[in-house]
Amino acid sequence: MKRIVALVCLVAAGAFAASVALAGHGHGHGQKRHGKVVHVIEHATTDSISNQGGGPGDAVGNILTFSNDVFDQTDSTRVGSDQGYCVRLIVGESWECNWTTLLANGQISVEGPFYDTHDSVVAVTGGTGAYANVRGSMELKSRAGGTEYDFIFHLIG
Repeated sequence: MKRIVALVCLVAAGAFAASVALAGHGHGHGQKRHGKVVHVIEHATTDSISNQGGGPGDAVGNILTFSNDVFDQTDSTRVGSDQGYCVRLIVGESWECNWTTLLANGQISVEGPFYDTHDSVVAVTGGTGAYANVRGSMELKSRAGGTEYDFIFHLIG
């Protein structure tokens, strides 16, 4: 009986280890084979808040609109622009945003949260031109005290 229990434990441990190894290997392999990273830096110079929340100041329902220049990842050459909007959902904490980054070879659209005090990841919802049929995510990282943002697109497709 002890041999059977030991054998079952050994087989179960081996199966678990193999499944963990295969799951990690499969995910990483897919990213390398299909992934493309596009990194640009937005200069947030046109951000404007429309007070739709019913009172002065920060309020649920306020609308943040923008149309800004974006630069290459060295922040030295303008490579396009963006345009979009966010709706204030939690005062002092977060907005829900939609925007499009317009680059020379096409556009990339995203949707997701923008947090007041920390970085976020938003969903890539589609694209045009060289970015047609893409999906994936975009890291949104604040820099320069919130006057510039890293847009790091992780594209699949």
